Amino acid sequence: MPGDTGLHVKTLPAEINQLEKALEFIRAILESAACPPAVEQAVELAVEEIFVNIARYAYPETKPGAVRIGCKVERTLHHSRLIIIFADRGKPYNPLEHPDPDISVAIEEREIGGLGILMVKRVMDKVQYDYTKGWNRLALMKSW
Repeated sequence: MPGDTGLHVKTLPAEINQLEKALEFIRAILESAACPPAVEQAVELAVEEIFVNIARYAYPETKPGAVRIGCKVERTLHHSRLIIIFADRGKPYNPLEHPDPDISVAIEEREIGGLGILMVKRVMDKVQYDYTKGWNRLALMKSW
């Protein structure tokens, strides 16, 4: 991914049956960084949600595309920080611009959608989106 130094990058078809390959890619990086199990579980949940959303909604059914996943761990003396960047050339979509669903309302009274990105925002420390030169980029960050 242009401008992102130190990233390990994997490009996969944006298809749900590729989710396990995406998770294996992330797991290998987390394992090499001695990531605690609770952090690994949170990251896997977020990766699954974002990957599946890209696979389902980014591209028209008649013209499937790809998703690039960039991942790196930055370390300091006292902590580590994981950065994952999902990039796709699908239709522009910023999941962060929509209000969080009201989870205090009964399920049958809630509008459909939004719970997945809410989970991602809650389990990750930071989530950022931008759209530049035809690329959707969603960055997830988690420290331990």
